[in-house]
Amino acid sequence: METIQDRIKKLKEKQNAIILAHFYQPGDVQDIADMVGDSYGLAKKSAENKADVIIFCGVKFMAESAKILSPEKTVILPAMDAGCPMADMVTAEDVIKLKEQYPKAAFVCYVNTSAEVKAECDVCCTSSNAVNIVRTLEQQQIVFLPDANLASFVAKQCPEKEVIAYNGYCIVHKRITPEEVLEVKALHPDAPFLVHPECTKEVVALADFVGSTAQIIKHATESESQKLIIGTEEGILHKLRQENPNKDFIIASNRFVCANMKKNSLQHVLKALEDLDAGISENIIELDEDIIKRAARSLDKMLEIGG
Repeated sequence: METIQDRIKKLKEKQNAIILAHFYQPGDVQDIADMVGDSYGLAKKSAENKADVIIFCGVKFMAESAKILSPEKTVILPAMDAGCPMADMVTAEDVIKLKEQYPKAAFVCYVNTSAEVKAECDVCCTSSNAVNIVRTLEQQQIVFLPDANLASFVAKQCPEKEVIAYNGYCIVHKRITPEEVLEVKALHPDAPFLVHPECTKEVVALADFVGSTAQIIKHATESESQKLIIGTEEGILHKLRQENPNKDFIIASNRFVCANMKKNSLQHVLKALEDLDAGISENIIELDEDIIKRAARSLDKMLEIGG
């Protein structure tokens, strides 16, 4: 009997499509993907693959970034309502106003932003390369948006720069409190705490390691510890447990769940491929050519600097 995974594989091959999935996606979506990664890794893969179609299992700003980096490709977001509240906290108009206020500053936008915001900024970054990006820029003054928590982390690592933070935040990472973390640490006193820099500075201060999702996975895999406390969205546990079956991973809070990241499902992926095969285009990412051209500069510069 043909499974949904079999059907997806057949249609993917027929359409010369590649499936990319973020670490926060449901486990079965990660398992069907050609690549699972963090925002930086997926951005690189979007720019470098030879597929005609990218099925991007993530949220809208990620699929937009894939379209910006590969405008000649068809980019599909299986669940079109998978948005990002943090990305919605800043608009292109907000950036334009800030440019008037800080004319000498370099504008660094987190990848968690719309294509229109990226088009107004000098360089994009992810949590894995934000520190390196800021250190590399020649400007002394940096306007960092929209995540104030990541900006705070970057500022601490780059004391030689003046980092001006926009007041945005990830609703998932911000809701975790130091009290919750301390309770878990008390139950597992020998387990190191690995945290994402989108958490508040009070939570980050309790960490033994701070990094992006990919960096957390790498650190946890290389760690000699057999038990680790994880401070980011619970979808990361799927990959951690796959790669480290003999280790025990404890999520720092049962509230580490991003509802938007969980909107994509195998059924959504299959329907997107079936629609494409039938000539239906409602899940295809469309962007203005001028926005693509200007936003590409910030993403291309990020990939050029690396991190």
